[in-house]
Amino acid sequence: MTTTHDGHAYPPPPGNPPLDPPGNAPVHPPLDPSGHPPGSPSGSDVLVVGPVQGGHARGGPPGGGPRGGHAAGGRGARPAARLWRGRAGDAPWVRPALLGLLLITAVLYSYDLSASGYANSFYSAAVQAGSESWKAFFFGSSDAASAITVDKPPAALWPMALSVRLFGLGSWQILLPEVLMGVGTVAVVYAAVRRRFTPAAGLIAGAVLAVTPVAALMFRFNNPDALLALLMTVTVYCVLRALEGARTRWLVWAGVAIGFAFLTKTLQAFLILPPLALVYAVCAPTTLRRRLGQLALAGLAIVCAGGWWVAIVELWPASSRPYIGGSQNNSFLELTFGYNGLGRINGEEAGSVGGGGAGGGGRWGGSGIGRMFDASIGGQISWLLPAALLLLVAGLVVTWGAGRTSTARSAFLVWGGSLLMTAAIFSFMAGIFHEYYTVALAPYIAALVGMGVTVLWEERRTFAASAALAVTVAVTAVWSFTLLGRTPDYLPWLRWAVLVGGLAGAAGLLLAGRGGRLGPRAALGAAALALAAALAGPVAYSLTTVNEGHAGSIVTAGPAAARGGGGMRAGGPGGGDGGRMPPGQQGQGQGQQGQGQQGGPGGGTAQPPNGLPAQGGPAQRQGTRAGGAGGSAREGGGGGGGMGGLLNGATVNSEVEAKLRQNAGDYTWAAAAIGSQNAASYQLATGEPVMAIGGFNGSDPSPTLAQFKEYVADGKIHYFIAGGQGGGQGGGPGGNTSSAITSWIQSTFTEVTVGATTLYDLTAEK
Repeated sequence: MTTTHDGHAYPPPPGNPPLDPPGNAPVHPPLDPSGHPPGSPSGSDVLVVGPVQGGHARGGPPGGGPRGGHAAGGRGARPAARLWRGRAGDAPWVRPALLGLLLITAVLYSYDLSASGYANSFYSAAVQAGSESWKAFFFGSSDAASAITVDKPPAALWPMALSVRLFGLGSWQILLPEVLMGVGTVAVVYAAVRRRFTPAAGLIAGAVLAVTPVAALMFRFNNPDALLALLMTVTVYCVLRALEGARTRWLVWAGVAIGFAFLTKTLQAFLILPPLALVYAVCAPTTLRRRLGQLALAGLAIVCAGGWWVAIVELWPASSRPYIGGSQNNSFLELTFGYNGLGRINGEEAGSVGGGGAGGGGRWGGSGIGRMFDASIGGQISWLLPAALLLLVAGLVVTWGAGRTSTARSAFLVWGGSLLMTAAIFSFMAGIFHEYYTVALAPYIAALVGMGVTVLWEERRTFAASAALAVTVAVTAVWSFTLLGRTPDYLPWLRWAVLVGGLAGAAGLLLAGRGGRLGPRAALGAAALALAAALAGPVAYSLTTVNEGHAGSIVTAGPAAARGGGGMRAGGPGGGDGGRMPPGQQGQGQGQQGQGQQGGPGGGTAQPPNGLPAQGGPAQRQGTRAGGAGGSAREGGGGGGGMGGLLNGATVNSEVEAKLRQNAGDYTWAAAAIGSQNAASYQLATGEPVMAIGGFNGSDPSPTLAQFKEYVADGKIHYFIAGGQGGGQGGGPGGNTSSAITSWIQSTFTEVTVGATTLYDLTAEK
């Protein structure tokens, strides 16, 4: 007998096979009406969702196996056997399938990992600095001498810096922790979905996440988004565990995860707090007073886990710590609520390189309800976004008759609320926005797809459920056809195969519904065809993504032709190929150093800021030295378009590298340069600290001209590297500071030309 969502039972329809292969009937105590095993802490009135004895979607956690631990996978089994077998109540195929999924994910994300070189040199330089100095490690400094920090908290840097400290500097050492974060995120999504629903639901969710193009990009790239996605997924998992029986411990752990997510990317960590808190306050199986008290404890956990570092930084004397990069007043709180906070929403970011525009204007692409589907972002994340939204509605309809504390319905509310809140903020924010930010949506989409598909499959005896499943598949096929049509020269046959296969699968699912017009094998065949058609597009984009190297500050997934001018609009920074390596340059890395001209919003020409001359420079090329340490290529030809060294680095030839290393131990900084990307290129090439004047954009007022003069007088800086760019949009004083320092150097010190690079020896006045 199968239990419906309204509490009635009916015999399973003839010829309707379970989505899981036979033999996946876990042995567990019968569930009580709350959906929990007898004697469990919860006394909630949640209804059972899906078949109880079949081991499919149900309201409570999966039951354990026979007590005593002698069954395969039980407590008495050997660790290796238990790892392979999994839970005693699972079918034999479940754990091998999970391990296979994680192995495939690891191979996919680590394939040709060194092709990206140092990836984003801005963060790689900070990782290198943190591997040499614990002070730089703690603060997230851009150089080992701790002149200035990156414009984010340092949590995302810590795993990479520890890896480099242990294994040396190189692409693999920097990027492998990101790969492991990706594998971990897939595992957590599987665990969260499988716990509430079925092994098949968890595997589908994990597979969808693994092959999402933007996930295949960011889980092998060194921006903070990889760790943020993992911590957000862990947060949702902990909240779902807390909802099972009003468990305070799990809610506190969710707060801890949010706190560390704040130390990864500040306020973006809080985007999912409203839906999570609301769902727990309404649906947790305990009294309202206790629910509110538990939420208060979780809030305290957030403050403690995320606030300890902030308190230390704010209380630390500013004269003995690095300047807080991205701020205009050397304050992390200002950075949090300004440049990295409200400024991202309203576009008023002091010192940034330009905001967005409500309704469709702005350098960072148009904002609005269709942003997640537009030409630049659609191919990154939206392949299954329509399906996730449809399945969210379907899942809530199917579980609507359950009680207030239904854990199955709560799962749809938690994952769906997180998706809607994050997507809404991304869609309407007017400030800096990059395509790769959307990796935050990938776990939510994946979970909703896994849960929704299996719930509808269980309910397919009804025409409404089978029709909903068929419509979801058909919509996904049509949308994939549309996305692939935006790159008509990219695998032109694939879009038609996806469309035909998806529509055929949808028809088969409709026939497999009411009346069981298809036999069991045909029904499973239709489901497999539908799943293959839905994943074909993102799989192709993901394979293309991992087959190319990516470097710089703005990167995108999929084929180069899929980039629709997002990030910064064409003519502005990043208006090229999404940080990809040109053919024949893989394994070396690339950034574009442009001509110092860009098409502004008004169609005019923007001149380089800070009074610096326009620089037409070669692309940044990060190679791999003997022993695996990433280094700089010796020569290279020029890229174009972009803002010089602002969004990408510069080439460092062997002569300049040798010059900067000469007597570098006698100085605190071997050199100084305008902008963090420019400075990072030379620091990574030489292994010596290079001061980034003005921080990332060259717009931070650090150091001041007086401070810089003092450093020079004390013999702390050897060279100044001309040609970097920065200055932002004129929102802060740092652009004037960088310009003043440059003018003073040019009028005071001797110019030294090394190859195509201009240096100023700060120990030799004119």
